[in-house]
Amino acid sequence: LLEDGLQRAALNSEVAEIVSRITLVHQASHDYLRACAGASEKPDVIYLDPMFGEDAKGSAQVKKDMQAFRTLVGPDTDADELLDLALAAARCRVAVKRGRKAAPLADRAPGYALTGKSNRFDIYPLAKVQAPE
Repeated sequence: LLEDGLQRAALNSEVAEIVSRITLVHQASHDYLRACAGASEKPDVIYLDPMFGEDAKGSAQVKKDMQAFRTLVGPDTDADELLDLALAAARCRVAVKRGRKAAPLADRAPGYALTGKSNRFDIYPLAKVQAPE
């Protein structure tokens, strides 16, 4: 789905230049983040979207398709570790999607958060983002 979305976006003149700077990687996240941490060129931003836990406070009943997905995949037990790996691998910042009332990953307070009606994006700034040349 992501690859299809990027291909479609590349055909849109309004966003094609932006899409040209996005790289979709097919690899286990732990392996990729460990490789990035030791690389000379690191991604500017890493976005984590872990599965919301069963204890997501104030959450509505999960839709049936997501219930089935959670049953297949099982609990998200490595989200805290992924945050640590992402913080070591990113150059400028890490963004983490969370439930609006969920605790921060690894009990690590973000630099700031962007909160919507049902979600929150915890932002962990590491360095100033530079515009591409």
